[in-house]
Amino acid sequence: MRRSLAALTLLALLSACGGDAGPGAAGDRLQIAVIPKGTTHDFWRSIHAGALQAEQELNAEGTPVEVIWQGPLREDDREQQVQVVEGFIAQGVDGIVLAPLDDRALVRPVEEARRAGVPTVIIDSGLQSDQIVSFVATDNYLGGQLAADRMAELLDGEGRIIVLRYAEGSESTRQREEGFLERLRSNYPGIQVVSSDQYAGATRETAKTASENLLNRFSSIDGVYTPNESSTSGMLLALQDLGLADKVSFVGFDASQALVAALRAGDIDGLVVQNPMRMGYLGVRTMVDHLQGKSVEARIDTGVKMITPENLDDPESQELVDPPIEQYLTQ
Repeated sequence: MRRSLAALTLLALLSACGGDAGPGAAGDRLQIAVIPKGTTHDFWRSIHAGALQAEQELNAEGTPVEVIWQGPLREDDREQQVQVVEGFIAQGVDGIVLAPLDDRALVRPVEEARRAGVPTVIIDSGLQSDQIVSFVATDNYLGGQLAADRMAELLDGEGRIIVLRYAEGSESTRQREEGFLERLRSNYPGIQVVSSDQYAGATRETAKTASENLLNRFSSIDGVYTPNESSTSGMLLALQDLGLADKVSFVGFDASQALVAALRAGDIDGLVVQNPMRMGYLGVRTMVDHLQGKSVEARIDTGVKMITPENLDDPESQELVDPPIEQYLTQ
């Protein structure tokens, strides 16, 4: 009963701010709900922009589509994300594009959506369910391997490093962490991981605190690795505050204006960069293809690249670190 009331409350909110109440009111227009893990980081703004790019193109092609964007504020609010999914089921959207906060906790609402006739495309981070249309995401394990290769290059294959994990239940970052650690174990035995069991938490602030604790605990280290935007941002702030930014090799994940500036300044030595705008774009287009009865791939890889100070200004790198998100978000 509690969940039903939460879903109805969210439905009222969505109806008030999102336009028509469902596909009946929308006529032939397809309503696609896009639900991110959070709404504050640059990564999710890029996902949003890509979804709106797909909406714009599909409408221009003669397929009426409305993208409805709604997600939790914080990337650790599993219950709110579950309520958002339930609200969209109650609203009767045509499809859901979801970046699940937890690969287990979101299984039940996604399978409930399928039973209600609302299919789901998963983006960014995996879900332990086969009741989905497609999984559109980075090869996160490969991203971790690229980070390990860069770290080994920076350290000439020898040194002591710290891995600051992101959050329990996040499948995407777990793959990045394991790809990194497995690559070091198999290819670079001279690199010792002195800590890999600490979590950054959902925000830059919690990541900064966790980073400071680790850096104070392990005073003699040669490198650090972080697997997402908020953990990388928090570690950067901690290194800068402790005067270690130019003394410790630092490989992180994702791109924001602040992180790219730090890469250019030499405070970060490598960023594994995804293509979140393409992820949002393909998530929506894949859902629309499915709703139109077209065949879609079960797994769609959106690409990953190691950005360094040396290749930062290459055209391909600039497309990834400076996507045209404002072109779509400001419309």
